[in-house]
Amino acid sequence: MSYYIGVDGGGTKTAFALFDEDKNVVETVTSTGSNHENLEGAFDEASGIIWDGICDLLKTAGKTLDDIGFTLMGLAGIDHPFQHDIMCEKLKAKGLKNFEIYNDGFIVVKAGSISGAAIGYNCGTGTCCNAIDSDGRMLQLGGFSECSGDVGNGTWIAQTAFRLIYDEVYLGLEPTAITKMYYERFNIGSREEFLGSIAKLETEESPVYVQALISFFFAAAEAGDAPALRYVDVMAKRGAELIAALAKQMNFAGDEVEVVLSGSMHTKLPNAVYLAKLAENAEAFSGRKIKFIKLDKAPVTGCVNWIFQEYK
Repeated sequence: MSYYIGVDGGGTKTAFALFDEDKNVVETVTSTGSNHENLEGAFDEASGIIWDGICDLLKTAGKTLDDIGFTLMGLAGIDHPFQHDIMCEKLKAKGLKNFEIYNDGFIVVKAGSISGAAIGYNCGTGTCCNAIDSDGRMLQLGGFSECSGDVGNGTWIAQTAFRLIYDEVYLGLEPTAITKMYYERFNIGSREEFLGSIAKLETEESPVYVQALISFFFAAAEAGDAPALRYVDVMAKRGAELIAALAKQMNFAGDEVEVVLSGSMHTKLPNAVYLAKLAENAEAFSGRKIKFIKLDKAPVTGCVNWIFQEYK
């Protein structure tokens, strides 16, 4: 029996899964983020994380590379052919064979699409919008941070929420419900203490503060907070622009264009107001009927679907 490996490499964690010939999950392991753009050691460090994760997966499952028919990876940061080629060479040098690498946004399409031709819009640690159309053409938009106008990811939302508090307490601008939530959560009694809390974003406590800011942002928006809603509009408009661009530039057969929503900003938070605005704008900008599919399975499952479609 042959086995297959899927790798979903993100900015904060990397998921490794071993599948059998019936697409059943045999074993999984998780390691740290493998986006080379976030690592001091760049491709060398990223490839090391991936290789070590694959070896750990095989050891845990009691398998060897000889048992693996194919490995498919969706990796954040692989946005250009030269990045793909460097990572392939690094992994080949470590001994990996029979594998292919794509940007992680594409495995979202393979994991969640019903028809097989869809747009995948991911807002997690980063932002990207990827599509595979009815002709098999692939195109990625976004993924280059400020250079491509990315919004809606965790970092952007946390910074936006912090700035809205700053605008209220230091500039005297419109009050936001986020301020009270943040002050109560972290026992802040003055604006000086608030500003001092920015130092926490540079410590090991950073995830606690970032996650709190993100939750407060969405909670405020759902409660009708005007400052938060203005930035929800920004998120929804930019996301719709990306979706509409792909819908117009590529060929999607049928009456509807499937859009698979992935990433924690889309799947793990109370964001009904944002999603409603995103859907409205996407249909208005594209002139197409949009069918949103919220990804309810691990993106790494897209790897094995892809393997069975094209590489098995």
